Parts: sequence; structure tokens; C-alpha cells
Amino acid sequence: MKQNNIHAVTGAFGYSGKYIAYRLLAEDRTVITLTDSLNRNNPFGNQVRAAAFNFRQPEKLTEALRGVSVLYNTYWVRFNHGNFTHADAVHNTIILFQAAKAAGVKRVVHISITNPSEDSPLEYFSGKARLERVLKESGLSYAILRPTVLFGKEDILINNIAWALRRFPIFGVFGNGEYRLQPIYVDDLAQLAVQQGKESKNAIINAIGPETFTYRNLIRIIGETIGKPRPIINVSPRLGYIIGWLIGKLVNDIVITPDEIYGLMDNLLYVEASPTGDTKLTDWVKSRAGVLGLHYTSELARRKDRQSEYKSN
Repeated sequence: MKQNNIHAVTGAFGYSGKYIAYRLLAEDRTVITLTDSLNRNNPFGNQVRAAAFNFRQPEKLTEALRGVSVLYNTYWVRFNHGNFTHADAVHNTIILFQAAKAAGVKRVVHISITNPSEDSPLEYFSGKARLERVLKESGLSYAILRPTVLFGKEDILINNIAWALRRFPIFGVFGNGEYRLQPIYVDDLAQLAVQQGKESKNAIINAIGPETFTYRNLIRIIGETIGKPRPIINVSPRLGYIIGWLIGKLVNDIVITPDEIYGLMDNLLYVEASPTGDTKLTDWVKSRAGVLGLHYTSELARRKDRQSEYKSN
């Protein structure tokens, strides 16, 4: 195994990291993954070796990264919970960056979010902004990719919108529903990440798809495409959160968070930029109209089950 010819992907047994790993393997790269789920089913067999994150023992994390040329970081948490928080994710990612530098990693491709700001009252966006700053100040060569909403076979948001449309007679949108978002296909993001892994120049790229939707129009299109058009009504953010909380109790999950609601309503999932992905969400939903939303996808279930492979929707 040649020194500095290894590519490390965080969470290759999960969602976006898996697609990055597949892209790298298709180019005959040597791939390892860092993960909290060493016992999760390995979809790559012996092609991808797994190592533990070891955030509490940074020297072991550094050793795991020895010989790595490019680190692709997808590590994050969607919301605060008893066993994981945004603050923990920020703290751990800083340790990861420090270990990468100590190990001699040449480049970091880091997945962030559109419109991050350390001044944001939303912890998701402020945490992502802090990590961008730390990476910029680290001295490592970097590419920061800023996606909005991801969609793909293991997706949660788009699938669960379809699930709700299949089961409820109406669909509520927060406020007027006219805020915008630009979903990107997960494999388009993976392709961009792998491309940036070959570069050396520092870059910050908005990773967005070719279509822009208002939230209201996105719901309408998904409903019509899966054959479940529903009346769309306006609800206050507070009422929308309460409804989401009640549904969450039924499915034992966190369906929506206040940060996600206000991030949407503040247009933080929209940027004025050229698309970096080619795959249209409308085409993808059409191709999966018969299966999309048949089953609910639980974020908490994925967090608790550290053995099963992520299921396709």
C-alpha cells in the first residue's frame, strides 16, 4: 500500500459517505472508512477497511489516518438528542481535523451546508460555520462543499414527505410555503467530492441541484407524481412543529426540529449560484413513484441500530 495514496471517507456505511466510497472504488482507489458503526453491515466487503473514530483517543485517530492522501468528511448530526448533539459533532470534527493534519493528510473535502454563519441562532448553521473556519485556519488544503437537501434511495426528507402524503388527507406547510430549496442528488454530490479530492486549490462550492422549488411546490409535485395529490394548507411554525412532534411520537422519531423549520423559512437552503449537480429531483421522483414513501424512514432508528445497512426507499 503506497504512502499517501489512501482515501478516507467518514461514514462510508451510511448515506452520502457510501456514495463517495463507491465513486472512489470505481477509480481503483484504496479506501478506508472512519465510523462509529464498526459492526454495521459492510456493503463493500473487503474492499473498504473500517476504523473507529476514537475521538477520545486522538492519537489512535491520527494513526488510523497515517498514509491517507484525502479525507472526505461527512460526519455530522441532524439534531440534538440524548446521545448526540451539535456541540459534540463540532468538538469531534475539530479533533478529526487536528488528527488529519498530524497524520500528514494532504487534502480535506468537507461537507457543510448552504448559508452557514457563526452568528446564526440556529445551531446547525452556526456549528457548520465554525467548522468551516477551523478548517480554513488549519493549514490543510481543503474543499468545502455546501449542499442543501440531499435526495437518493436512502433519503429521509423526500421519502417521509411522500410517506405523509400517502397517509394523511391534507399536508401543512410552515407559513406560506414560498421559501425555496435546491435539492441535489447524493451521487452528484459524491461525484463533486471526488473531483475536488483531486484538486489542490482551496475551494468553497455551493453544491446544489438543477431545479429550484418553493417548499409548497415541492410538496405538490411529489404528491401528484406518486398519485397522492393533497390539499396544501398554511400552518404556523409552532403548530407545524407540534404536529410533527405528535407524528414523531407515533413513529418513534424526530420528524422535524425548530432549527429545520426556521432554516427553511429563512431561505437558508437556497443560494444564488449555478447548479453543480445534473440529476433532476422531478425525474428521480418519477422513477421511484411506485415505492417512494411506502415506508417511513427513521433517523433515530438508524442512530440506534449500528448493525443494519441503511435501507433503500
